[in-house]
Amino acid sequence: MRAAVLRRATAALLLLASLVAAPAARAQEPPGAAEARGTALAARRAAAARIAFGNCPETEGLPASVRCGTVTVPLDYAHPDGERLRLTVSRAAATGRDPDGGGEVPGQGALVFNPGGPGASGLYFPLAGMVPAWKRLAAAYDLVGYAPRGVAPSAPLSCQRPEEYFKGPHPAPAHPSAAYKRQRAAEAERYARDCAERAGDALRHYHSLNNARDLEVIRAALGERRLTFMGASYGTYLGTLYAGLFPSRVRRMVFDSAVDPRPEHVWYGVNLAQSAAFERRWSDVKRWIARHDAVYGLGDTPREVQGSYERAAAALAREPAGGTVGPAQLQGTFLGAGYYDDYWPHRAEALSAYLRGDPQPLIDQAGTRPPEAAAGAENAGAVYTAVECNDAPWPTDFRVWDRDNTRLARTAPFETWDNVWTNLPCAFWRAPRQLPLDVRTAPGELPPTLILAAERDAAAPYTGALELRRRLAGSVLVTERGAGSHGVAGGPNACVNAHLEAYLLDGRVPARDASCAPRPEPRPREDSGAAGRGA
Repeated sequence: MRAAVLRRATAALLLLASLVAAPAARAQEPPGAAEARGTALAARRAAAARIAFGNCPETEGLPASVRCGTVTVPLDYAHPDGERLRLTVSRAAATGRDPDGGGEVPGQGALVFNPGGPGASGLYFPLAGMVPAWKRLAAAYDLVGYAPRGVAPSAPLSCQRPEEYFKGPHPAPAHPSAAYKRQRAAEAERYARDCAERAGDALRHYHSLNNARDLEVIRAALGERRLTFMGASYGTYLGTLYAGLFPSRVRRMVFDSAVDPRPEHVWYGVNLAQSAAFERRWSDVKRWIARHDAVYGLGDTPREVQGSYERAAAALAREPAGGTVGPAQLQGTFLGAGYYDDYWPHRAEALSAYLRGDPQPLIDQAGTRPPEAAAGAENAGAVYTAVECNDAPWPTDFRVWDRDNTRLARTAPFETWDNVWTNLPCAFWRAPRQLPLDVRTAPGELPPTLILAAERDAAAPYTGALELRRRLAGSVLVTERGAGSHGVAGGPNACVNAHLEAYLLDGRVPARDASCAPRPEPRPREDSGAAGRGA
């Protein structure tokens, strides 16, 4: 009897000791352990609740064929029973029909897409099934998009009043004065302060690691045992983090226009590399315009085209077109041409028309957007800033930014300082910074993954695809040689699309890295000629 009592007393003491020791033990656990437990709990809850798909929010303007629902995620994964967010998810069910008339197609579950940003919404992705290049994929997969945390309508984040977001016209000095730098630094500091004041303590929880955890909860809510995912641009970084955090949950992954995932490059170094790459891409644009001088009359060499651009910028600095288009708006609209080849004819037409005395095409392309667009643009900008600033350490001394970008602008003036002004709030950010995850997978840890990249992509320089290829064992890189459009999947390149379909439909990747010839260059519109009209 006494022995039994002693045994029970001893057991009780051991239990008490373990309870006392538990907090101390948890204090010594590795970083991210609490978040991992919270993610697992949130995923179990989501798997039980599933998604009740119904009508999409009217504000999204999606057709009835696309259905929407919500997934509940913790604001802070370390405290999964605390404040929660509702993420909006959209879906178009697989058609199950072979578009070539081959009968029924077996379903392969959900293909989840993130379009990048950070700050972009993927709610429109299910509409891709209407595009011919996507019809075979839409036959086999439910096409699923979502608005990430902070992106409307998923608990939208805001840093300023929307009516203050579109400011113009603006100068865009390639080599700004010290006074102008001080002005922009003050604006960036004010924006960072406003973000902190408007979002409060929640601001710290908008970052890429939480975005990857949200993706795991969405997978569970969809009822998918493993995730089939495609990410574009920043979406590739999100996919990389997911692969590092949840390798056993990966079924297939496509990385389209891969971002460099090296922790030491996130995000300050990534933006420096991007600025240098945009100078090369701007040269591509100018060469194309010069080859079509008979149409646009902007010069038959890249140097002459640059001269035409600078004349327009100087004239816009003196008198903004329509009262809204100054040099910064001109630069911004030609930055779009650095992203997408399809923009080249339209941008060249607008510049040509402006220099011939007709500012309307430039106003239409570069002018201030309507007030109803301001809220969405402000929201996207707030999420972009919060995620990038929260994700990693940034230089907090403006002299570092000034030194690095003054040096870079000597050879890459087109985008360098605009990129600085976009990201400079991170120098004054008030929320704690994350430490970027160093993702490296061993052979067999992941199934084969597919990386797609354009060799002259400026927004996601090609070195990022090469780095990701080195880090993900078993990944295969397909390169669109000599091309530079940002985002190559499901576009006009049949070779790229064949690799994409083979992988997503059959799980096949090339035996080794592969190349595709570039897509055809855009053609100028014949009715936009400027030759002989005093251009």
